[in-house]
Parts: sequence; C-alpha cells; structure tokens
Amino acid sequence: MSLEKVTLPSDFKGVHIHFVGIKGTGMVALVEILHARGAVITGSDVSERFYTDEILEKLGIQALPFSEKNITDSVSFVIYSSAYSPEKNPDLAQAVKKSIPMMLYSEALGAISGTAYSCGICGVHGKTTTTGLTGTLLKQLDLPAQVLAGSIISSFGNSCTMSKGLNSGNCASGAKNYFVAETCEYQRHFMSFCPQKIILTSVESDHQDYYPTYNDIRNAFVDYACKLPENGQLIYCADDNGAVETAGIVHEKRPDIQCIPYGEKAEGDYALTFGKVEGGKHYFTVKAFGECALCVPGNHNVRNATAALALVAELLKTDGKNPLDYAEKLKAGLVAFAGGKRRSEIVGRAKTSNGQDVIFIDDYGHHPTAIKTTLAGYRDFYKKHKIIVDFMSHTYTRTAALLEEFASSFSDADEVILNKIYGSAREDASCATVTGETLAEHAKKYHSSVHYCSEFEQAAEEGFALLSSDSGNEYPDGFLFVTMGAGDNWKVGKLILEKLRSSAS
Repeated sequence: MSLEKVTLPSDFKGVHIHFVGIKGTGMVALVEILHARGAVITGSDVSERFYTDEILEKLGIQALPFSEKNITDSVSFVIYSSAYSPEKNPDLAQAVKKSIPMMLYSEALGAISGTAYSCGICGVHGKTTTTGLTGTLLKQLDLPAQVLAGSIISSFGNSCTMSKGLNSGNCASGAKNYFVAETCEYQRHFMSFCPQKIILTSVESDHQDYYPTYNDIRNAFVDYACKLPENGQLIYCADDNGAVETAGIVHEKRPDIQCIPYGEKAEGDYALTFGKVEGGKHYFTVKAFGECALCVPGNHNVRNATAALALVAELLKTDGKNPLDYAEKLKAGLVAFAGGKRRSEIVGRAKTSNGQDVIFIDDYGHHPTAIKTTLAGYRDFYKKHKIIVDFMSHTYTRTAALLEEFASSFSDADEVILNKIYGSAREDASCATVTGETLAEHAKKYHSSVHYCSEFEQAAEEGFALLSSDSGNEYPDGFLFVTMGAGDNWKVGKLILEKLRSSAS
C-alpha cells in the first residue's frame, strides 16, 4: 500500500518518523539524512545483526522487533522498505488502521530530492561506487551538498551519507543546496526521484523477474532520463552499449536534454585514456583534467571515477564556478576514495601455514558483467597473487536467464568455488529450473578448476585446503581470496580468516 498524495514536511525538526525495515542500507542512509535534519526516528526490523546496526547505534537508535505497539500516537509518518507490506507486517497494518501517512523508501527519497537541486546516479552496475566517488569529490569543494549512497563509504567516515556546508538543517532553501543520490531501477523505484542531472553507468538485462526482456529495462532508464527538466543533463558511459543506446533514444525523444558522454570512446571533456597500474594506484587521463589516479582496482572503477568527475564538474559550472580551478582538489579526492562496504572491500589479511600472505576481499558483484570486470581489475591490480573466488549467485531468475554468462565470467580467477543460489523472497525455489550445482557444471566448460560447495562450512574447508598449498612461482606474493555476490557468503571468507588466525596463534 502506498498513498500517492502523502508529502513530507520541509522542516523535519521534532517530526516523529517510524522506519519499517530500518536496517536496509538505503533506509539507514535516509535515517541519517532525516536525523541530521532534526526528525525523531524510530524503526523496526529483524533481530539478525547487520553492519548497518553500527550506524544506527551511533545515532542512538535501536531497531525494535516488528510490532503494532511501535506505532504510537506520536508517529507522524511511516517510511517502509518494499520488502514489507501491510498485509503481512504488523507495524504497517497498525499504521493503516490509524490512518498514519505511509511512504515507500523510494517515494520518501523522491520527496526529499524535490527540495534541492538533485542528481540521480543510476545504472545496472557501479551506482554505489560512483555515488561514493561523487561524495568524496564534493567533500573537497565549497559547494553545499548532501550525498546518499546505498552502502557504507569509508571516505564518508564509515557512513552512507556525506553532508557539507548546507545552509540549514534541511535542503528546502532551493538550488543552492545540492543533493546527490544513488537511484535504483528495480520496479522503477527511481521514477519517484526528481533529477536535474543524471549519471547513467550501464544498461543491460537484469532483474528478470520484473524486466523479462532487455527492452523492458532499457525503456525504464529512458523514462527516468526523460524526467529531466528542459536543458537537464544525462551524463552517460560511452563505453557501454546499453547506455549509448539509451542516450540515443532520450536524445530523439527530448533533444533539449544535454547528453554528455564519458569514457574511452567518448569525445569532449570527459574522454578517458587508461594508464599504468603501479604502486597501488591506477593512473588514467581525463581530457579536461589531465592525469589522475585511483587507489581501488579495475577499469570499471576508473570509468566510475570519470563519471563522478564529470558530474561534479557540471555542478561547479551550474554554480557559476570554473571546474579547472578545482582540478587539484578533485584529484586529491579521487586518491582519498577507498571504496565502500562490500565494494572490493579488504576485510582482512592473514598468513597461510606456509607463511604466505592472504588478502581477503568481499565484493557485492552479482551480475556476470560485474563479476568479469571486477576479477579482471583484481588480476591487473594484484598481478603476483593467486586468485581464489567464492561466488554465490543471487536469484534463481537471474541465474537461469544469464546461465552461460555467469558460467563464463570467472576466467581471471585461478580457483572457483560456487555455493548454492541465494534466492529472493519473491521467488518460489521449488519451481526453479537451475541450482548452484547447475551453474557449477556449466562453469566447468569454461574453467579448469571449479569446486561446488553448497554450504558455507564446506566452502570454507575447500578454501582453506586451497590456501594450504603453495601459490606457485607465478604468484610469489601469495593469495587473494575473494567472496563475491549479493548473498551472505562473506561468511566463507570470515570462517577461513578466523581459522588461519587461530592456527597462527
């Protein structure tokens, strides 16, 4: 249930807002923003501990169990995750009973975006990292800005949001405050957002349960871009065929929208040239700014950095400033970016029984393209490390629709461990046409060393055994152990890390 005419106040001071599903990363980011603007926040969720609990605790907020008792007479608004409904959730059912205004997370985000000069970052891949990069760049500047990412960003101070120089506790003062947010294509959630500028990183088939065909998801991005006002800007990746096609359709429909390309195939200020990887940095050149450097691996992240540079440069122009006057600050911001939670996140280091180093990385990559580009980035960045990847596919529909793409995406890993599929609550697993074992059998057609381990304990044992043998002369620096996927197989890396550390003590 969603009430279309619900509007949030321009001043949140003292307004009691209850969040249902408060531990979600997007929800927590919204909590941070509204808490900073003076709202009284309560929320409910499952009892399992998530990394977002740390953010809530910093704010003095404790997630309550779901209960109708949470909806007290002081609650003015309820914001809820799309994972919950009034038919099944007692908080929402009570809010309906009391006629308390309710908004989906995406609707609330859209309402906030309407109070500022807002920019949406979208695409099948790279949204969170590009948003984190944009916020890290804006931290360097004298623009009043607030940024919301879909994960914890280390350069935000281990927060999901970044705020700097806002004129007041809210963004109601107009275009002098800038708001940048990660916006999601699933179920067209981003259509609630009110963008003045958009970054489009990529468009390809995904979320097959909602977008059965490529054209379905592409059309959603077209419709979102067409929400831009007259002379709005669509900053798109010229290296991504889907983004190029989408921008072309947008230009035909709305020639008033400025379509600004970035990337290796782009012309203009944001043309990209890849450089060397050396000393823990990936060097690259952007035409308008010259040589830049990034400390996170992968050409895909260099493209994300170029997109962030383009957006911030265009915001500076909007604010009447010359981007070149800020070139050195922007380059410093790129170097300061250290990634986000579950985005090529280094979660630990240890030594094997042979005394070899192991770096543990956790990454959210859950689409074949993301897997392939991310592993290629690790291969380039960690040239002298043997790469072992543990992957857990997310949703049966995505795995079935892209089975061969998934199976062939691990070429840059030396060893592949595959887990059972992490299903969605929206799916009926009993009707699934594929399993994790199906994916493993197909992966063996493309990779010489694939291990299927349904459960995490089994996968940890397999991973520990692989780390017990020597990495070989080709990889003198040891191992890189990567857990990858949208599920909770990060636990595999944690189990192995704990075992290595305990055996060393």
